[in-house]
Parts: sequence; C-alpha cells; structure tokens
Amino acid sequence: MSDSFIKAFGSDNSLVGAFFATVLAHPDKALLHDKRDGQWQVQSYSEVADKVARLASYLRYCSIQKGDRVLICSENRSEWAISDLAIMAIGAIAVPAYTTNTVGDHHFILEHAEVSLILCSGGRIAERLSAAAAAYHTEQKIPLPIICFDTPEAGMLSFDACLGAENALTQEINYRPDASDIACIIYTSGTGGRPKGVMLTHASIQANIDAALDLVREGRADKNAVFLSLLPLSHSYEHTGGMHLPLQIGAEIWYCSSPDQVASLLQEVRPTIMTAVPRLYEALHDRITRGVAAKGGVTQRLFEQAIFLGKKQQSGLSLGVFEQIQNKCLDVLVRRKVRARFGGRLAYFVSGGAALNSEIGTFFLALGVNILQGYGQTEASPLVSANRPSKIRIDTVGPAVRGVSVKIAADGELLVQGACVMKGYWRDDDATAEALRDGWLYTGDLAKIEDDGYITIRGRKKDIIVTSGGDNIAPAKIEAALTFMPEIEQVMIYGDKKAWLSAVIVPSEAEGRAPDTVKQDISRCIDAVNKTVPQAEKIRRFLIADEPFTTENGQMTPTLKVKRLVVTDIYLERLNALYKKS
Repeated sequence: MSDSFIKAFGSDNSLVGAFFATVLAHPDKALLHDKRDGQWQVQSYSEVADKVARLASYLRYCSIQKGDRVLICSENRSEWAISDLAIMAIGAIAVPAYTTNTVGDHHFILEHAEVSLILCSGGRIAERLSAAAAAYHTEQKIPLPIICFDTPEAGMLSFDACLGAENALTQEINYRPDASDIACIIYTSGTGGRPKGVMLTHASIQANIDAALDLVREGRADKNAVFLSLLPLSHSYEHTGGMHLPLQIGAEIWYCSSPDQVASLLQEVRPTIMTAVPRLYEALHDRITRGVAAKGGVTQRLFEQAIFLGKKQQSGLSLGVFEQIQNKCLDVLVRRKVRARFGGRLAYFVSGGAALNSEIGTFFLALGVNILQGYGQTEASPLVSANRPSKIRIDTVGPAVRGVSVKIAADGELLVQGACVMKGYWRDDDATAEALRDGWLYTGDLAKIEDDGYITIRGRKKDIIVTSGGDNIAPAKIEAALTFMPEIEQVMIYGDKKAWLSAVIVPSEAEGRAPDTVKQDISRCIDAVNKTVPQAEKIRRFLIADEPFTTENGQMTPTLKVKRLVVTDIYLERLNALYKKS
C-alpha cells in the first residue's frame, strides 16, 4: 500500500479516510472473506487497502475524474467493497445497481446518471450490462469501459489485470475529500414508475454510521464483530450498515452470495451481527417451525412451552415459581439449541427494509434470539429509528436514532430531520423540492410517535386504500397477518374506491394439493384474520395468483416489496369481476 496514497486522506472528512484510519490501526487483521470453490479466501485490512489504492490509480489512468459516476453491479463479494472505496478515493461517485436489473433498468441508470465506467461480475450480470452499455454507446457516441470481476467477455477489462497493471499506483491522487461531497447515488427500487437517484454525501452516511455505532455499543457488539453480509450491497441499508460501519470498527465481513446459503453459513461463520429484511426472518421461522413439527412428540411440546413462556415474559407478565424453574430448563433444552443454529454468538439480528411482522419478531425474542426492528429510507442514508438493545418493543420501529429528529405532519406523515438526510435527487429538482421542505424529509409513510418516542409505522400514504364508504385502510398490517399463516406465501390487498376489500394471494407450496383444498385452506386463514380486524378491514373475496410475485417477473422490487401497481394491472379484470358477483 502506498503511504503517499494514505496521506491524501489525512482527515476524517470522508468514508475512505475513515477506512484508512482503521487500516493503520489494524493492518494485519482479517477483513473480507469470500467463499470460492468451497474454500474461504480472506484478505486483511492492509491487503484490501492496497487493492483500493491500485484500483483508484487505475481509474485515474482511465481518466475518471472527481464527480464522474461509476456503476457497480455484482453479488456481494470483496471486489464490490474494494470498488466502492476506490471510486470514492478519487472523488468519483459510486452508482450501485441491483443484480436483478433488466437490460432496460441498466440502460435507464447508465443514461440518467451519465455513467463513465462500469465494474461488475460476470455471467448474466455482465451480459445485461454489456447490452445496456452497447445501446448507451450507440446513442451517446461515448465508449463505456467495463471492468469484470470474473473472466471478462470480449471487449471487457479484467479486474485482477487492472490491479496488476503497470499503471496501478503510478497515477497521482490529488483529491482532498470534503464531507459535503457526494459519495454515491443510490437508485430507489421503487414500487411504481422509474427509480430516483438519491444523492448521499460522505457526511450523511457518516452521520448514519455514528448513530448505528451508538446502537452497536449499547448492545456490546462492537468488539471483535463479525458481520455476515447477505442483503445486496446496492441496498442503502447494507451499504451503510453492512459495509461502511464494519469497516470503521475493525470488524470482519463474510460474504453470502445466495440466500439459499444462509442457514448453513450462520453456523459456519458464527456472526455476531447480521442485518436483513423481514423475508429472511420469515423463512427462518418457517424452517424452524416445520422442523419442530416434523419431529413432534416431546421435542415439539418443549419447543411450544418455550415459546409460550418466552412470549409471557415479553408481554411483561411475571412467571410463577414453577414456570421460572421450567423456563430455565427450557433455556438449556430449547433456546440454547436454537441459538446454536445461528452460530451461538449472535448479539442480535437487525431487521429493516420493510415492516417486520410482530408475531415473527416475538417468536425469535421468545427463543432468546434478539431482533432490533428499525426503520429507514434511502433518502436518510438510510437509518431513521431502531429499537434499543436495552428496550426492545418489537411491534414498533423504536425511537429516532442519535442525531435524528422526527415529527408527525397534520395528515399523519412522518417527517425526518438530521445530518443523515440526502442532498437531493440526481437530476430531479421537482422531486427534490417535493421530498425536502423547510428542512424536513417527507417520508411518505404514515406513523404514530408514542410518548416515549417509540415510532409505529402505519403504512405508505400512497398505499392507503380509501373504500367507497370513506374508510382509510393501511393494507400492510392485514397482509402481514395473512402471510404469517403457513398456508399463505404472499398477499396483495385491493379495494380502493370499492365497497369492501379483496385480495390476490400466492399460496404456500400449492403444488400437489387440489385447487379446492388450497382455496379452503386460504378461506380458513382469511376467516381467522377477519375475526381480529374491524368490519371495514375484513377481506370478502380473493383470487389465487397465477405465479409468485418475484423480481424476475417484475412484480417485486429488488428489496422484495410488492409492486402494487404492476400486480393490480395484471389481475385488474379478475379483481373487478369479484365485485360483480352476488
């Protein structure tokens, strides 16, 4: 690693400077771990820093200047982090892109962000980006270099070759970082319409890291921390909390390239912290409950009693003397085994990106597995609030984190203020003016702030269903209650300007079951949920989806939120037909 390169970052005004400060403090400590050909490959802080310096120098050789936009698209791996740091090290701006993007999605970002260079992994990702870059080149008459992390296709550059090129570490890096400089432009996944490019600065992301570190220290999880990185690094949540935070506390990062590997990697990596979206916890809940049910007998009875007593404690009720003795025994017989499935040293999971079903959260808490539900938006870098490790109220998203102020507008919308708030939307002054007003970020989410500062999110303003009877219904809570049922995988509720609610439902493992049986199972689930909600929120009729909502068919965002407009458009005729039946 070049000492002169590090001296260019003598201040703590940038994320890169903060990383190099950690390198100087822990040069030989393990940092990035990638599993390749069945074996873990590890790189120390100094080894990573050397590659950052080499790639930064090569990017300068490629004439990338301060303010230029450079796109990164890859599954989670060490090259992603190295690329992000190298881009920022020369004052350029990283533009993360989701691996699920279509050629059209990539083309839009290349054009809108006016990208100057691409860094990506191989296979389908490289093929899609190559096609998008070719179209961009034809239209703009500007060549777009592509550096590939894997074996490059024709016309692409090799990542490893660029690091070893004679030009690496020969270019002068004279960028002096400023906290107000744009570090990255993260395009929101968007549940409808084209995504917007959120401009986040070094200062806004650092404010979020400082707030997250406050939480981590309260939970005593900042020493010898081990992160298992699953959520896409193109997601602001993982970009801040799963990459830049660990880089600043001298932690290790182990990369999980596929959700299918999570269960085995939890035991292999034994993480101390892990951030993920609710979908992971739902899958883990399903895996655990199905496994226990399959064993049955004493195992199932002990497990259910552990849940019962754990939930009783969570609700604030005291246990009787016999229950206390029983509960301690269950700590050994049940909870210790569950924690072992997660590696045995997990301080807590952190849930964000979407609402966590409180039943799922309570389930894990009852088993002694801590989950901190938080809330955020890309526009806030992204963390806004989170449950405190010392006071978990899983049915809320916790109080505002350090450095963030919140308030509720007259119409119930949550407003956010703080150094973490974005600079604005790239090339979209109208959208910026709409989102940032009088120093506050208008989140678009309806919320309630309790007397102790804990926040409850009701749902998205734009998702609110207004029935013909004038009732305002937030569908998210009802959908969460339905998807908690083992028989139901996904739900989208419909009923705007209608007399009552209906739903599009994706059954769980419907294959092999008769259609009538599937419908009867779903009807029972709906009846059960209907008993718990007001009359206006009851679902009267439903239809079964033709296929699951996925990113591949365009019915979900890369962050696994249902694209309501897309799904509604697909099933609109059949949904409306439900209201014509007697």
